[in-house]
Amino acid sequence: MSEVLTEKHISPPPLTALTDDEVLFRDNIRQFAEEAIRPHVREMDEKAVFDRAIIDQFFQLGIMGIEIPVEYGGGGGTFFEACLAVEEISKVDASAGVIVDVQNTLSANAFLKWGKNNKELQKKYLSRMAKDTVGAYALSEAGSGSDAFALQTRAELKGDHYVLNGRKLWITNGKEAGIFILFATVDPSAGYKGITAFVIEKEFPGFTVGKKEDKLGIRASSTCELILEDCKVPKSNVLGEVGKGYKIAIETLNEGRIGIGAQMLGVAEGAFQYAQKYAQERKQFGKPIADFQGIQFQLGQMATDIEAARLLVYNAARMKDAGMGFVKEAAMAKLFASQVAERVTSLCIEIYGGYGFTKDYPVEKYWRDAKIGKIYEGTSNMQLQTIAKLVMGK
Repeated sequence: MSEVLTEKHISPPPLTALTDDEVLFRDNIRQFAEEAIRPHVREMDEKAVFDRAIIDQFFQLGIMGIEIPVEYGGGGGTFFEACLAVEEISKVDASAGVIVDVQNTLSANAFLKWGKNNKELQKKYLSRMAKDTVGAYALSEAGSGSDAFALQTRAELKGDHYVLNGRKLWITNGKEAGIFILFATVDPSAGYKGITAFVIEKEFPGFTVGKKEDKLGIRASSTCELILEDCKVPKSNVLGEVGKGYKIAIETLNEGRIGIGAQMLGVAEGAFQYAQKYAQERKQFGKPIADFQGIQFQLGQMATDIEAARLLVYNAARMKDAGMGFVKEAAMAKLFASQVAERVTSLCIEIYGGYGFTKDYPVEKYWRDAKIGKIYEGTSNMQLQTIAKLVMGK
């Protein structure tokens, strides 16, 4: 049977560096996740479908527009608060966490930063994203993963419209989204300087959401192919400037990596809470396995790793909000948090023993969900490359 955590079984995270308002915000998100999401996690994972009613509740509670200005219907909050929300929701379900993450740290953030020269566009789409419309960020293609600027999707200007042709792959929120920030090149001969960011609505003619991937983890989160066949996009729907899409892509992903760090932190915490509880209840040789030094050492190391990941993620998010340079810290946060999530969830399965290998218990799902953290929004090797260049001053 699947387990349900109660407060007496959960060791709350430290309140280090959180204001009273942030603690209240975090606790409200935590309560919502426990009450509204946890009862549906197993069914959504098995069916690989996210419950739309939960997304509707995300909007009702303002979770999908945390940083969007109040005048556009958002919460007017901080990037740090968005990361807190992703962390708390991911403790319960990483699929839910990534939906909130992509909405806030990628899609809304791109509009907030790069839509300043087109206030009408910014207001139009941020207002929808705060109210009822899921956003997606479409960069990857079959031949452009880590080499993001090898993309082949083409945009050709024809009168007052661009006509786009190509295919995008691995697009998170593809099924649920109504608004897509999509990257295409207006001039392949210009290399990365031809890349431009376009805002596409699902209803635009020539735009189709294709195959939904059948994944190892975060199964309830949709990951889809996007197909553009003479898709007409108004000239006014260019985000930022023509030929400057590469800057939007790079800088938005730098912010998004902190969000993925928060997701992986939540995954590690969620699995650890279950293992901590189980170790105190499971008895062998006449006493709880938590009384054995080997288990204690494992729990102690996991707790230390989780705390270190938390500090990296929180520090990077604080630096972003403070307007400081944070590229190296973002890469470190994502790199380390994803490593911790994979390591901790694996050890949690071992603490459960044979039970941990079955779907009757929750820890195997946390392990499956953790794996993607080392891959999307920049692989671990790409994070290491970024860190190395910056520490060497290159």
